[in-house]
Amino acid sequence: NQCILRIWVCFLPAPSLLTSRLRECIKLLDDFKQGNLPPGITDHQLWEAQKVKQAIIHPDTGEKIFMPFRMSGKSIEQVVGLLLPNQTLASTVFWQWLNQSHNACVNYANRNATKPTPTSKFIQGYVGAVTSAVSIAVGLNVLIEKSSKFNPATRLFIQRFIPFPAVASANICNVALMRHNELSEGIDVLDSKGNVVGSSRIAAKHALIETALTRVALPLPIFVLPPIIMAFLEKLPLMQAHRRMMLPVHSLVCLAVFGLSLPLAISLFPQMSEIEASHLEPEIAMATDCKVLTYNKGL
Repeated sequence: NQCILRIWVCFLPAPSLLTSRLRECIKLLDDFKQGNLPPGITDHQLWEAQKVKQAIIHPDTGEKIFMPFRMSGKSIEQVVGLLLPNQTLASTVFWQWLNQSHNACVNYANRNATKPTPTSKFIQGYVGAVTSAVSIAVGLNVLIEKSSKFNPATRLFIQRFIPFPAVASANICNVALMRHNELSEGIDVLDSKGNVVGSSRIAAKHALIETALTRVALPLPIFVLPPIIMAFLEKLPLMQAHRRMMLPVHSLVCLAVFGLSLPLAISLFPQMSEIEASHLEPEIAMATDCKVLTYNKGL
């Protein structure tokens, strides 16, 4: 439900309504913490307020995440563009650049922000992700085009699956480079009362691995299912007779798969993850009586 709400929040009709709703939710949660809840407030209303706040406010900085860079701001146009058949070299480079540029901003906006991140790290992550995505996508395309073992239909079918390995590998590179500073600086781990126990590089490693796995799981159904579905639909007589319907139908298929995949991928690991204190650095384990600590893994 929380993941679905993150997507829904992005499509509220007006920024002013969103700001007003957010203020109401924050005030309601503050009243709850202070024991000053107005009469008639239900648990359901409190949970909804918590979901709205978590979808918009960064848990470390307490500031609003710029709307296009929230997880709910993932753009379906990028997915459709990456999956378009018969792409030229220029279009392949453009869509991979656009997708990884947005991903870099999303990774930066949703990172663990308990430690400052130099701007140079952001630039390194951006350059590395775009370079890897474009290199892999173009390289695979060239390899397939030069292969004489496949007939034109098979070659076209294979080319439709090229975006997934390109995007998945670039996403891992993007996360690793954008947040590499966390591995050396560590991230804050909290006890059951929300107090900072220490800064852990082990927790940072777990956070990056979990986020990277999410970034691989997210494009898997998005870039695998639509090509299979479209390969079937394109053979239908109706689609053959109305070729102009191809792009709208393709977009609808991508939208449906995208709407299901994004919440599922985000829900693989909770944003506030848990780790046993005994698995962390000895000085952190000795500094608290809590057996389980929490940390913000980022999104």
